[in-house]
Amino acid sequence: MTRFARYPSLKDRPVVISGGASGIGESLVRHFADQGARVGFVDIAEAAGAALAAELTAAGRAVRFTRCDVTDIEAYQAAIAGFAAAHGAARVLINNAAHDQRHNWAEVTPAYWDERLAVNLKHAFFAMQAVAPGMAAAGGGSIINFGSISWMIMSPSIPLYETAKAAVHGLTRSMARELGRSAIRVNSLVPGAVVTPRQLDLWLKPEDLKDIEAHQALSGHLTPDDCARMALFLAADDSAMISGQHFLVDAGWANS
Repeated sequence: MTRFARYPSLKDRPVVISGGASGIGESLVRHFADQGARVGFVDIAEAAGAALAAELTAAGRAVRFTRCDVTDIEAYQAAIAGFAAAHGAARVLINNAAHDQRHNWAEVTPAYWDERLAVNLKHAFFAMQAVAPGMAAAGGGSIINFGSISWMIMSPSIPLYETAKAAVHGLTRSMARELGRSAIRVNSLVPGAVVTPRQLDLWLKPEDLKDIEAHQALSGHLTPDDCARMALFLAADDSAMISGQHFLVDAGWANS
């Protein structure tokens, strides 16, 4: 018996997750599938996404994967419609897909600006637009937008990523108001320094891990599972009267 919570309201609940093939997204897919939800997820990583879906399907979980670039809004909305046809209208949407590519602000072009905002913000709005009618007709649901503490702590070399993630807060607040009377809750989940294989491969050296832990109130390092467990709560009926809020999962970061 697991020491973590089970949420009866998530059983058979249709869930859509973006960026679900690796990192935090993979953990989200696994956790929701383990709760008995019907999970549809997209990612540009076709091999990893297909392998994850095949593994979970073989284990008896209701999981579907569609290879999709979320910056192609038409294709992404079509993928969401495909999940609805297979699983029923989404009752949970998790806008997780993002990319924290490092960049020099002095070299940013208008085209690069548009590209970064498309992958880190734009798709979240249009995914909400796609699921909201069906979600409302089904009796409501939960939308979870992934933010980041990066803009709060002024992380260097990612100003466009930080701009998009700061905007997630405004998007969450505004859409919580727009959708609330349809019994749709909209909240932000804001991770701290989550240690993933990608972060370890690209950015995090032993000295960086020490520095991260020094900034946290809690010892140890955040994992994707820490974020997924908060997402389960926000998706379940246990959080039925929570909307328009921002939930930090950052081990108590102090930027000093």
